[in-house]
Amino acid sequence: MFLLSIDWDPIKFIDLGFFKLHFYSLMWITAFILGFYVTKRIYKNEGESDESLDSLFIYSVIGIMLGARLGHVIFYQPELITEDFFSIFLPFKFKGGFEFTGFQGLASHGAAIAMIVSMYLYNKKVLHKTVLWILDRVVIPVALGAVFVRIGNFINSEIIGKYTGSDFGVVFKQLGESAPRHPAQLYEAFCYVFVFLILFYFYWKTKKSEQQGFLFGLFLVLLWTVRFFVEFVKEAQNVERADWALNTGQLLSIPFVLIGLYFMFIYKPKTKLS
Repeated sequence: MFLLSIDWDPIKFIDLGFFKLHFYSLMWITAFILGFYVTKRIYKNEGESDESLDSLFIYSVIGIMLGARLGHVIFYQPELITEDFFSIFLPFKFKGGFEFTGFQGLASHGAAIAMIVSMYLYNKKVLHKTVLWILDRVVIPVALGAVFVRIGNFINSEIIGKYTGSDFGVVFKQLGESAPRHPAQLYEAFCYVFVFLILFYFYWKTKKSEQQGFLFGLFLVLLWTVRFFVEFVKEAQNVERADWALNTGQLLSIPFVLIGLYFMFIYKPKTKLS
């Protein structure tokens, strides 16, 4: 049974002397680059211009990164507002000495809310269709990007799972541990691959993209259902809420699933998409 336990002690960054290249940051970059090319194929299929695609990329990067950071602070680490305010928006730590940290502490729930807001602004300023038109399409590359973000979490030995109580699991050596835990990050990454494939299939092989809100709703239902159930094998990110019946991630996931079901089965557009 020993082979079922894996010791995990990776190099987290490459020290370039003047700069540390974190693999977690590389995962985010990979997510955005692959997302760009998936969206480019979708936009080509829809007859949209390269200029509108470039603008979408800018709105997405700024919106998702800012929302993910603010979401983490609001939901999990609000003390930063008073203790180290500028570290919220800058890739540096100021409390206890100046240090370059990269953008650490990013919450997917905050990213999801910010994605909706940024797509609203993008549609209003650039696309001029409907918000749901772009949301139905942008969720496809977002689902793919989520795979690499969770792989980045695994590399960083963060958002870890609970102890398995058996020989199965991953021993996160950089946390000074010797007992295996659930590789919750990889569970999520694996499931998100299927979320992406399902959305990709529905867009290219069915006419569901013509039903406004369906793909967006399907994304919300699939992704946050995965998140809800994987949370059962995760350690609570906020130790003060560790004894709650449902943790913060699960409580925040429920509204997203309900909204998704609404857009899949109840929502009717007021006007036809021109």
